[in-house]
Amino acid sequence: MKRVLIVDDAAFMRVSIRNMVTKNGFEVAGEAENGQVAVQKYADLRPDIVTMDITMPEMNGLDALKAIRQIDPAAVVVMVSALGQESMVRDAVLSGAKGFVVKPFKEETITAALAKLG
Repeated sequence: MKRVLIVDDAAFMRVSIRNMVTKNGFEVAGEAENGQVAVQKYADLRPDIVTMDITMPEMNGLDALKAIRQIDPAAVVVMVSALGQESMVRDAVLSGAKGFVVKPFKEETITAALAKLG
């Protein structure tokens, strides 16, 4: 069972993603409300996949992605972004993100993206 770290500053979005992924055979290794916490939790938990919001306080998703990839160059990170953040998504992919999902998304969209990488 693949372990997922869910990173989003919105609690309702973390709960939503948690429900979707657990229902579809993934285990939630942990959750983080900003990039700084995400980097620390990644180092501690070493999940198989990270879902990473882009716009967050403290440290944004792009900076967290780069920090996680310094810890583990093979880290599998899927960026989760709102419409209109295409340039950030491009930067994320260039920085090593393995995929992206645009909010709002359907359950099949995020679970398919994770299954493809897991």
